[in-house]
Amino acid sequence: MEDNGFELQGHHPERLSEFKVQHGIEALYQSCHTAITQQGFRFEGHIPAKFVKEFLARPPAGAMGLAVPGMPLGSPGMEAGERFSPYQIILLKSDGTHELYADVKQASEQY
Repeated sequence: MEDNGFELQGHHPERLSEFKVQHGIEALYQSCHTAITQQGFRFEGHIPAKFVKEFLARPPAGAMGLAVPGMPLGSPGMEAGERFSPYQIILLKSDGTHELYADVKQASEQY
């Protein structure tokens, strides 16, 4: 993310899963990384920078953030040569609901 212009500060909570739930990220949407912006938006998992930038430029009404559950093979940070598993980016809403934000079917769609 730093290579894409984001400034990051690392924190390592002792109870990571509990931290995520306290910030509205249910277990179903959890991954290995959580980012919270100064505005309070949450970004969970291996979300391509292009989608984070798109979201921040025009946050959908009622949005809390985005999530890529698990650790999809070939997603940013999970590269494995030419191997790639399609995955979905989920829009997390402040009312606890969610919807599909993007359906990444090919590695080239990440950039």
